[in-house]
Amino acid sequence: MMRWLMWLSQLLYILLLSYSEVTSSSFLSSSSALLCSQDQSSALLQFKQLFSFSEDASSGCDEVGHHSYPKMESWKDATDCCSWDGVTCDSVRGDVIGLDLSCSWLYGTIASNSTLFLLSHLQHLNLALNDFNSSSISSRFGQFASLSYLNLSNSAFSGQVPYELSQISQLASLDLSIFHLSLETSVVKRLVQNLTKLRDLHIDLIDMSSVSLTSFMNLSSSLMSLSLKSCRLQGRLPDNIFRLPNLRELNLFGNSELTGIFPLSNWSNPLRFLDLSKTAFSGELPKSIGNLKFLRQLVLNGCNFTGSVPASVGPIPVSLSFLKDLTLIDLRQNNFGGEIPNLFPNLTKLTDAYMSDNQLTGNFCEFQFGNSLQFLTLDNNRLYGCIPKSISNLVNISELDISSNNLSGIVNFEMFTKFKKIGTLALSHNSLSVSINKNFNHTFPALENLELASCNITNFPNFLNTSFLRLDLSDNRISGRIPKYKFGTGKYLMFLNLAYNFLSSIELLQWENLRFVDLRANLLQGQLPIPPSLVDFFSISNNRLSGEIPLGICTVSDLSILDISYNNLSGIIPRCLGNLGDSLSVIDLSMNSFQGTIPETLANCTRLNTISFNGNQLEGLLPPALVNCTSLEVLDLGNNKINGSFPYWLEALFELHVLVLRSNRFHGPIGIHNTSGMFFSKLQILDLSHNEFIGLLPSHYFGNMKAMMINDEGKQELEYLGENYFHDMAGSTYYQYTVGVTVKGLKTPPLGIPTIFTTIDLSSNKFQGEIPEALVSLNFFRLLNLSHNSLTGSIPSLLANLSALESLDLSSNRLVGEIPMQLTSLTFLALLNLSQNHLTGPIPQGKQFATFQNDSYDGNLGQCGFPLSKQCSTDASPLPPPSIFQEDNDSMFASGFGWKAVLIGYGCGLVFGLAVGYVAFKTGKPHWLVRRSYVLRKTTIREIKVFPNIVKQV
Repeated sequence: MMRWLMWLSQLLYILLLSYSEVTSSSFLSSSSALLCSQDQSSALLQFKQLFSFSEDASSGCDEVGHHSYPKMESWKDATDCCSWDGVTCDSVRGDVIGLDLSCSWLYGTIASNSTLFLLSHLQHLNLALNDFNSSSISSRFGQFASLSYLNLSNSAFSGQVPYELSQISQLASLDLSIFHLSLETSVVKRLVQNLTKLRDLHIDLIDMSSVSLTSFMNLSSSLMSLSLKSCRLQGRLPDNIFRLPNLRELNLFGNSELTGIFPLSNWSNPLRFLDLSKTAFSGELPKSIGNLKFLRQLVLNGCNFTGSVPASVGPIPVSLSFLKDLTLIDLRQNNFGGEIPNLFPNLTKLTDAYMSDNQLTGNFCEFQFGNSLQFLTLDNNRLYGCIPKSISNLVNISELDISSNNLSGIVNFEMFTKFKKIGTLALSHNSLSVSINKNFNHTFPALENLELASCNITNFPNFLNTSFLRLDLSDNRISGRIPKYKFGTGKYLMFLNLAYNFLSSIELLQWENLRFVDLRANLLQGQLPIPPSLVDFFSISNNRLSGEIPLGICTVSDLSILDISYNNLSGIIPRCLGNLGDSLSVIDLSMNSFQGTIPETLANCTRLNTISFNGNQLEGLLPPALVNCTSLEVLDLGNNKINGSFPYWLEALFELHVLVLRSNRFHGPIGIHNTSGMFFSKLQILDLSHNEFIGLLPSHYFGNMKAMMINDEGKQELEYLGENYFHDMAGSTYYQYTVGVTVKGLKTPPLGIPTIFTTIDLSSNKFQGEIPEALVSLNFFRLLNLSHNSLTGSIPSLLANLSALESLDLSSNRLVGEIPMQLTSLTFLALLNLSQNHLTGPIPQGKQFATFQNDSYDGNLGQCGFPLSKQCSTDASPLPPPSIFQEDNDSMFASGFGWKAVLIGYGCGLVFGLAVGYVAFKTGKPHWLVRRSYVLRKTTIREIKVFPNIVKQV
């Protein structure tokens, strides 16, 4: 009996225990279902009602590698909000403490009365990468007293950042990076003073142009990451920011007016990432940078680390080799000089080294390389010597660019066979001779970009049967025809540059994905080939092509730049070129034998920047419909047979920089047609010479030519007209206007037109009257030619106000009186011709006038004084010493005068130092002809070395 009772009691205990567990489980389940309180669930559902869902609202997520989807669609009534996407709850109290709605397709606004602000326990709030429709950031965000993380970046907020954000005292991470927001100094000061626990501060892209940089003096010592990219900061950055004890990441990219220098000593912190690219930081890299032993990425691309030109900042410090953890170094586009220290053997973790566009020197033969590097760019420097054998150690290299240096020697292409991962290989523009055995058939499976320009190659390499994207074999000695089987199947090739070779024929351009084709300066004969349908850049100028323009070219719907100049093409210009519509920006048909009229259908090409038909046999009137080409910057119709009166509708082309109508059959007066407006305000080259214009000079135009009144000499870099029209996949500029100079029949190479070059040539017409004083307002133009007209009166003394004038030609007119003494103040005046007038009296002496020869004054029988043999009766002073510049006796021409270039001063170095000086010392008159050509930026750097004067002075 007792045994039975014991068994029964044990059974009862087990049953009671099981019931207790079931009850407990049921209670916990019920508790979990009710973890989110009703008021918080209701607040979230009401917040949801503010938005519509649009995938476009989170379109930027893919770019940063984040998946986007409408998280709020999982928010349903009568369900636990703690289980909703993006919602995090406290596991004990059930309060909503986290809300991550980044990349959630939200479109709408967050007003101050939004139920979002009822979630008072929030610690983590992320609304990044949505579209809040340019609404302002509510001041009520400052009420989240427990918030430690706030991210409102890239969500289309606008307006001022409210100071109330500084009241979130627990905030450790703040990201407001977005366009259309702005910050004031007072708000920055409050953020810095109050957010003492801040570790991450990212406020990229916010307009902080009015913020005083002293506001950042007292940043929290706990700060680990500071990002102020492209904030329009101005002034000097406080040095103490570099010494923040816990700072690991500092990013100041894109603040072009932000200056500062690195600490010279006591600079040691756990900094891992430093980016000052595209700022105005200057000075040398101090040795103290070697103390940043944890630094992994150093980015100083495009700064102002430079002294006065041509001095450089000094060598890159050897202390960089102490940065053992460095994986990336970017020193591109500075002015670093001296020899590159032997960094590579010591930096065993370095994978990316970008040092292009500097003045770095060193014997490349002595470089030692390990196997860690994946990207190495040393292009556009001054390295010399051979390519070292150790380069074959770069077995992991993906990009190697050593182009545009002074490297020399023979390169056996087999040394690159270990480059299994190579995607870009660039050896162009050195003095290398690349040897590629005819039987060399090695495959480079990853190679997409091959640049072997100026490498003395004589044949197409066999290994070109690969899927290239970009191929540059320009400026070599390749001859014969272009076989269609080269460069792979053509499925991928987008860029093909074979310019400056000796190619004689080409089969069909069958590469279907080509975008860029440059075949200029070869020996190509036959008909003009039709480019593939996707091409947007097509240059086949300076060849021997003949026949008419095939109508098929009008079907290349994306064509932007068409240059077929300097060939033997003939026939009429097809009307169907107007079908290219909005795509065509440049059309250059100059120096051919085209006949007929200019088709008015070109007016359909409303984005045209350049029309160059110089040197053909075009006739008829200039189509007034071209007034629709409102983007036109260059109109060059010189040396044709176009007739009619001056086309006044040109006044409506407000973007016009260059107007050349020289050597045509235009006639009649150029009167006042429009008394208002700012026509020709950007014009910097006006050439109406060799026509039949009559009447007074068009002085009413001179007062509007603002481009000739602006002094741009202070710019650090010389800019060129039209150089931004076309950029290829590597960022190089291939299109640029040029000025060609013809001196005694000798043509100099065409050179780019600096934006500070300005000229007016109205010579060889039938203009009458006096020289208008309105010219005086054009105080920064360089060249004035009014020769071979019927101008009367005296030379205005006010011409002395043209302080930038370098060339003045008033020859073959009917001018009287004396040469004004004031003209001696034109210190840049290099070329002067006042011959064949009726001038009298003494020739002014001193300064530039001491350099001019007799032919500058020939035909003025009433003149006296040096350099003429006829002395003035009152001139008792000794003759000045003879000029050091001599010339031929036959330097005078009926059409002009003999120019003598005196390469002194800034101005003469600019206009004449580029092309004229070395010819004009021995020859006669240069005729400025405006035309276009294409130049590589890399070769431009090499070409300009021929004219060092401009390098020294600009």
